[in-house]
Amino acid sequence: MKSEVVVIGAGPAGSSCAYWLASAGHEVTVIEKKVFPRDKTCGDGLTPRAVAQLADMGLAGDIETRHLYTGLRAWGFGRVLELEWPEHPRYPSVGYTVTRHDLDALVANHAVKAGATLLQGNEVTGLIREDGRVAGVLATSKNTGTTEEVFARYLVVTDGANSRIGRELGARRVKEWPQGMAIRGYWESPRHDEPWIESHLDIAGDGGELLPGYGWIFPLGDGRINLGVGLLDTNRHAINGKAVNTTKLLDAFLRKVGARWQIDVDAPCTPPTGGRLPMGLAVGPRSGPNYLLAGDATGSINPFNGEGISYAYETGRMAAGCIASALEGGGSAALSRYDQMVENEFGSYYRLGRAFVRAIGHPAVLRACVGGGMRSKAIMGVVMRVMANLLRPESHGVAESAVATLEALTRMKDRITG
Repeated sequence: MKSEVVVIGAGPAGSSCAYWLASAGHEVTVIEKKVFPRDKTCGDGLTPRAVAQLADMGLAGDIETRHLYTGLRAWGFGRVLELEWPEHPRYPSVGYTVTRHDLDALVANHAVKAGATLLQGNEVTGLIREDGRVAGVLATSKNTGTTEEVFARYLVVTDGANSRIGRELGARRVKEWPQGMAIRGYWESPRHDEPWIESHLDIAGDGGELLPGYGWIFPLGDGRINLGVGLLDTNRHAINGKAVNTTKLLDAFLRKVGARWQIDVDAPCTPPTGGRLPMGLAVGPRSGPNYLLAGDATGSINPFNGEGISYAYETGRMAAGCIASALEGGGSAALSRYDQMVENEFGSYYRLGRAFVRAIGHPAVLRACVGGGMRSKAIMGVVMRVMANLLRPESHGVAESAVATLEALTRMKDRITG
């Protein structure tokens, strides 16, 4: 086979990239090792940023049939605050919950309708190299075991957080930078249609030690809730030298909130699943002579809140724009703009996120930050806007306040730790 572009992986980044390329009239082949619909470990929450990306792809009508939520109910240190999504000139003031089982199939099929070719049940098992460039890939059918050569002028790698192909191309995670770890499951609940997603900000380990992370409950509106816990890996998931067992942490969180959500904690709809989350653009390089990496393969997950779907759509769209420019006469030089585009959009914000994660890795800083913030709805409203990356362009004061707060947290950590 021959194609102008091969995209490896039909998750959010890959399907977004394929949609935008196909919509521009380019020949694109997406190779996906699974067969849709398929499950994917995720919180299943679409923030206003993600909703805007889906609307730009023409999927607003499909998303609006799903469960709508109006904001975040935050729990912490004996207090509860209900925070509505803020108004924003670019993003809507609502979010939706959609399982990745449904969402990824929806967007991938939308890319096909735009003209992309989707090879499901095929795994990229190798790269074809010619003259220092990637000339194509080897796609092996998981059904028949046969391998086919697929040649392309350009390659986009969107094969997820573990990104075997990215590693083969030389991409590496900066190990000193934070990463996340999360586990989630589904439970039936009569409160499945609540208008708030819920976040618990005072997760503790076996000995009562505060952990840098949170527990969540996302109502799905279909009789189920998505419930899980996420940790920020600031110290190899170790507290007082002891590794944190996320399965036990999930169990403790279930028993903390189970009665209020009226769930049978011992009867999940399916066994809980988990995974690691590379964050803050920790993986690179993101580009090569004729290829780009996007989505989780670049560690594009937001370190403030663990959100990855929006940033996958956005980096996939950026990659599509650069590849399209290359195909339309810009050549490989057009690909060199990709890193700067990503940096311009997310670089300073993610640097703040990494500083924030390092600061709250110390329990005393976390307690001061969250415990103090939960005393004021106004403060937590600003925190919500910062953590969801929903600052208004003209709100320089808020942005500057966020920077100052993070700098103060870093100084506090330095004082506490000596």
